Amino acid sequence: MKRILIVSNRLPVTIERRKGNFLYRQSAGGVATGLSSLSTKREGVWTGWPGIASNRLSSEDRAVITQHLEGDLNCHPVFLSQRDIGLYYEGFSNKTIWPLFHYFPQFVIYDRHYWKAYRTINERFAEKVLSIMREGDLIWIHDYQLMLVPRIIRQAKPEASIGYFHHIPFPSYELFRTLPQRRELLDGLAGADLIGFHTYDYARHFLSSLHRILGYENNLGQFTEADRPVRVDTFPMGIDYDRFAGAFHDKNVQKEIKNIRKRVRDYVVILSVDRLDYTKGIPQRLEAYRELLKTHPEFRERVVLIMVAVPSRTRVEHYQRLKDHVDEMIGMINGEYGTIGWNPIWYLYRALPFPTLNALYNLADVCLVTPVRDGMNLVAKEYIASKQEGGVLILSEMTGASRELGEAIIVNPNNREEVTAALVQALTMNEHEILRRNRIMKGRLRRYTVDRWGHEFIERLEDMNERHREMVNKGLAETSRRELLSDYRRATTRLLFLDYDGTLVPFKHKPEQAEPGDDLLRLIRRLAAVPGNEVVIISGRDRNILEDWFGDLPVGLVAEHGAWIREREWTMLEPLSVEWKEEIYPIIERYVDRTPGSFIEEKEYSIAWHYRKTGSELGAIRVRELIDDLIYLTANYNLQILEGDMVVEIKDSSINKGRVSNYWMSKRDWDFILAVGDDRTDEDMFAVVDDRGYTLKVGFGETEARYNLKSQEEVVRLLKDLVGGKGGND
Repeated sequence: MKRILIVSNRLPVTIERRKGNFLYRQSAGGVATGLSSLSTKREGVWTGWPGIASNRLSSEDRAVITQHLEGDLNCHPVFLSQRDIGLYYEGFSNKTIWPLFHYFPQFVIYDRHYWKAYRTINERFAEKVLSIMREGDLIWIHDYQLMLVPRIIRQAKPEASIGYFHHIPFPSYELFRTLPQRRELLDGLAGADLIGFHTYDYARHFLSSLHRILGYENNLGQFTEADRPVRVDTFPMGIDYDRFAGAFHDKNVQKEIKNIRKRVRDYVVILSVDRLDYTKGIPQRLEAYRELLKTHPEFRERVVLIMVAVPSRTRVEHYQRLKDHVDEMIGMINGEYGTIGWNPIWYLYRALPFPTLNALYNLADVCLVTPVRDGMNLVAKEYIASKQEGGVLILSEMTGASRELGEAIIVNPNNREEVTAALVQALTMNEHEILRRNRIMKGRLRRYTVDRWGHEFIERLEDMNERHREMVNKGLAETSRRELLSDYRRATTRLLFLDYDGTLVPFKHKPEQAEPGDDLLRLIRRLAAVPGNEVVIISGRDRNILEDWFGDLPVGLVAEHGAWIREREWTMLEPLSVEWKEEIYPIIERYVDRTPGSFIEEKEYSIAWHYRKTGSELGAIRVRELIDDLIYLTANYNLQILEGDMVVEIKDSSINKGRVSNYWMSKRDWDFILAVGDDRTDEDMFAVVDDRGYTLKVGFGETEARYNLKSQEEVVRLLKDLVGGKGGND
């Protein structure tokens, strides 16, 4: 049975010391609840902080805690001192990452001591995981406090199966780029096999930053890191639906409902439940409620706002000021509109036990959930699941939950008039409409629970693990490499097709910068000098460039994907027309004008539009628009649109690398054929060579090639082995 190693800042168990004894209390929260069900099929092992500062513990205390946690609860503690907590958790995690990722850059504190502690504690978490992991374990790392852990584990265990889930928003590139440690955090996450977010927007922001800062390209949410495919996907976290929906019949909940109903009498109840955090938009919410009482006096002495604010980070200055501000606003509204026997706001500054919270959910006629930024927000889901009948949800569009609960009244939390209007709409909505909306949302929440969320993530992680194994198996393993070298050495006639960009040299932002170095030129000269070898550099490049670079080498050259070939001199397989350029060129030129960083490369018989230096999102949009604009015209002219690596090329459809490969292969009977390329333009070549030789694709993904090579550097190493194996002297 595969184990799941769950790594989070906190364990699902919190430890407190009372009167010299340790009390072990179950931690609340969706992650602990959602992942607990996975243990029914797999053994779940937790790693995290047990909630008590290690500097208050003796070595004997730690031993007792560790023995109990590991032996009885399958939890492995990472002990943190009060100083660790202050610098790593309260410092970098919650004074740097938290405000920046929630779009409050004015609250961000950049402190090198915070960063140093964050890095050190991430290493400590990784060391704990490495000390307990076994072969075949699945590792699932949670949230922004541990963004470096995937890479640290990957470096120690390259074959580990690692997932990471990000529970808070991921900001746009323009905001994320302001973080000094942006590269380190992205690189840390890129160590995972699967990276999960609540919404597509967060995943899109992450991929944009990954491309612009680290240069990783993605295709439909997947990118290649070293020799591994990494998947970025969305998994909107659910709740334990049955727990909230079934709690109404619990005797403790019923008791709380009766007690609260006596207090609220026949008032219409508006409920607000949040941590007291500046991201939750509590002051804006109070302003909207005040506006309701001011502009709609008919609701005075008819409604009551029950505001539950759970204390949070009480020692942080911003939170202290927020509490003072909220206290002042509530006092002002109650003083301005309250009457004898009626307070507009009932304020509870504390966490509530589950029976009380569920009773409030059931009693509330309206639930007001209006954070200014929130990763998901489970309160909205808990409210809908708990309601037996009625109940209107007002939900901020800035929450991840708004993507799933579209039947709620969706508002911009910064628009006071809009939130006030939503309150009026909620308070006057007819029962039939309320039930219709809630029935749809309930069905959705019942189907996609936190249990399903956890299982889907693990299943996707296993899929990625399997895909990685398949790619490793398709890689040029040592046995296949030896077989290739042996076949090469036994052969007397050998044909070697070598793509250029991305195969012999790495990609550059500008094509002219990818000029071959002296070492590469010497290597190709030696390879071509081996008796029986015919080396063909088969490229999409212009023939004049290839002539300048390789004209004095005894090699065959193919330019513009086969439009031109050079054996002794440049010739064409057939005459081609360029009349189409007059109509196509102006269209592409317009896209250059509209797309900063892109440019045109015009060749004799083709035109290429490069967008490697363009932002990933804009480039992705423009390339689709360009192709849509060109499809009709290219059909009229018998042209082909080729999508390469950040380039779109338009050429005669009768010309491709497969056709020119076939021409060279038909010249004689070859004992050994090798074809190496890296992108879609090389697939025609791979298909023609097929099982008549060795086909190798640089990088991973769907391909006709028999084998994959991890990188362009590995191509050069293979060619050096070929030269060293036979006829290696100049």
